[in-house]
Amino acid sequence: MPLTLRRMSSSLRSRLRDRSPGLGSALAGGALAAGLGLGGCAALVMVLWVSSPYPDSGPGGALHVAAALWLLAHGVELVRTETLSGAPQPVGLTPLLLLALPVWLVYRAARDATDASDEPGGPPPVPARTAWTGVVLGYLGVGAAAALYASGGEPRPEWHWVTVCLPLLAGGAAGVGVWAGAGRPHPPVSSRLPHWVRGDAIGTAARAAGAATAALTGGGALLLGASLVWHGDIARLAFTQLTQGWTGRLTVLLLAVTLVPNAALWSASYALGPGFALGAGHMVHPLASDPAPLLPPFPLLAAVPDVGAGTPLNWAAALVPVAAGVTAGWFVAAAAVRRGRPWLYWSAGRSVGVLALAALLCAVALALLAELSGGPLGTSALSRFGPVAWRTGPAAALWLLLPGTPVTLTARAWRLHTLRRAGVLPSRRTKKRTGPTAAKAPRAAEGAPRLPGPTPEPEQEDLYDFLESDTPEAAPAPRTPDRSEPGDRSEPEAPSPGDPTSPEREEAPDSVAAPRTPEPAEALTRAPEATPDPAEPNPSA
Repeated sequence: MPLTLRRMSSSLRSRLRDRSPGLGSALAGGALAAGLGLGGCAALVMVLWVSSPYPDSGPGGALHVAAALWLLAHGVELVRTETLSGAPQPVGLTPLLLLALPVWLVYRAARDATDASDEPGGPPPVPARTAWTGVVLGYLGVGAAAALYASGGEPRPEWHWVTVCLPLLAGGAAGVGVWAGAGRPHPPVSSRLPHWVRGDAIGTAARAAGAATAALTGGGALLLGASLVWHGDIARLAFTQLTQGWTGRLTVLLLAVTLVPNAALWSASYALGPGFALGAGHMVHPLASDPAPLLPPFPLLAAVPDVGAGTPLNWAAALVPVAAGVTAGWFVAAAAVRRGRPWLYWSAGRSVGVLALAALLCAVALALLAELSGGPLGTSALSRFGPVAWRTGPAAALWLLLPGTPVTLTARAWRLHTLRRAGVLPSRRTKKRTGPTAAKAPRAAEGAPRLPGPTPEPEQEDLYDFLESDTPEAAPAPRTPDRSEPGDRSEPEAPSPGDPTSPEREEAPDSVAAPRTPEPAEALTRAPEATPDPAEPNPSA
């Protein structure tokens, strides 16, 4: 019995020593990612609380605010119950700069959980499914605890938003991290897709859509900066109206910085045409500006165009989506005709199809970002802030197709023309001249197709003529060759007087002549000897 327990304990120790990190390390990585994000928010809030000359609550209230702010960074909607009217007021406008922090932390945790050790005797790599499950469960465990803690303070999270936003963000970011840790494998392309979508068409469309989205967002940020500079006096006045002291102004500045990506997307939607909402029923777009009255003074709101109809200066914002369409078209044209393999260039129809796919992907991305960048800040007139997603997405797709299609076709034709002038590709005139002639020549030479005739079957006797005959009549009797017989070809014939080779033959009449190789001239002058007819009777028989 002690020997059996000893063997079981040694086997258990060896399994624990040789097993891979697996689920345990992934759980720890997910929990660590959530703890780092939560700790960063808590540190920022506590610094502001300590530096504030008139704190409204103790450290417990500051920690509740930190937990609520961390949940708001995941897209969870909060509710303020302590208001002047007594009615609860929702807060659902997520700062996108805060959203980037948990996404990056979960991504890093999942990627590190999947990476294999570089050491020769290190543990084997963790399976992708195990790493994803561990990171997501570890993150959600800490997130649930933070939601329970924040629900006892002010503001408090809405639980139906917690159950949707936290798993969605953790699962998506962990999936991308696991994919990156596994070496970014390409998913198999279904054979049911059209032929022009297969191959590198999907990758080209994704790159073009990403470049167009970046151009739209960057152009929106440029519009935001230009408008803030134009309304600089109003922006500076907003700092003094909101709070007093350097601590309050620092807090307002940090809040404005975290909302800069949101404002850039609002400006991009403004340039696309649909614009954005500043209150329920109050839209701001290039044709007109109608913000809600009595908005709180905030530095970023100073960039809103003046109330009234749009001017040519407002209409100039359309240059941003035009630049995005040109960028997408240039990316597609560069992939349609590549310098490294110019003979595999795409047709014009396929190039336009890839551009349409890129426009669709860009529309989906812009609609998602527009929905994330907006949200409510209260009830009634403050119930809607930000762009409308179902308008922004189709507008982005339309703007990519309108200027992108001529750019794609023109750039593709120019690249083909350049390659043909350089001699890399044959010109169109050469194709027109050689194409029909080369196609008709083989047909004329071939003529009518001929069917092969039947192969004659060998006779029964020919099948076995390589075998020796087993009948005594078929086998000829052996005989001793006689030198005097004329039919024997083993000895040379008697030389004639006029034969030029007679002296050589007379020198050794009694000996057998040694075989020699005739000279080329001699071989041409000598007449071939007559081959004996096998049908003639043998005189010696």
